[in-house]
Amino acid sequence: MKFAPKTLSQRPALLMAAALVLALGGGLTQTAFASPQGGHGIGAGHGGHGGHGAMMGNPRQMERMLDGINASPEQRSQIRQIMQTAATEMKAEREAGRALHEQARQLFTQPNVDARAAEAVRQQMLARHDQASKRTMQLMLDVSRVLTPEQRQQIAERMSQRRTMAERHRNERNSLEKAPR
Repeated sequence: MKFAPKTLSQRPALLMAAALVLALGGGLTQTAFASPQGGHGIGAGHGGHGGHGAMMGNPRQMERMLDGINASPEQRSQIRQIMQTAATEMKAEREAGRALHEQARQLFTQPNVDARAAEAVRQQMLARHDQASKRTMQLMLDVSRVLTPEQRQQIAERMSQRRTMAERHRNERNSLEKAPR
């Protein structure tokens, strides 16, 4: 199903919303891999609960983002509370994910692998991932409600700049790797 804005005036709002989701999701996912609480990023499949664990696991990055958009003390407090609530809710989910991965590991170390049992575990993992994805989206929506449209725009612009810089660095690395020695 395609969604097309009814008027051209809706297009900037849609683009802004998409940029915000990408910006917050990208920022959250970026540090999930380094999260001391065991977050592994969306789809990493190691018991992580999705990308939203990143900012909860890296308060300095969240503070830098809030500094960069001149967030008010009230906004900071609200966002910290939102993050703290999400972290608490997702702690049990992380443990459940670890248990599923252990169950899968045990299945695949048996002399005869039970395909039906493996599929059942895979389905449970998919359901967990879907639940985590929904929770991540809700987290981003909750945070977006605290920020002004201008602050969300600033976040989107910074993420665009970071993406451009990352692409440039990746291209430079690729050209160095392809260079004759």
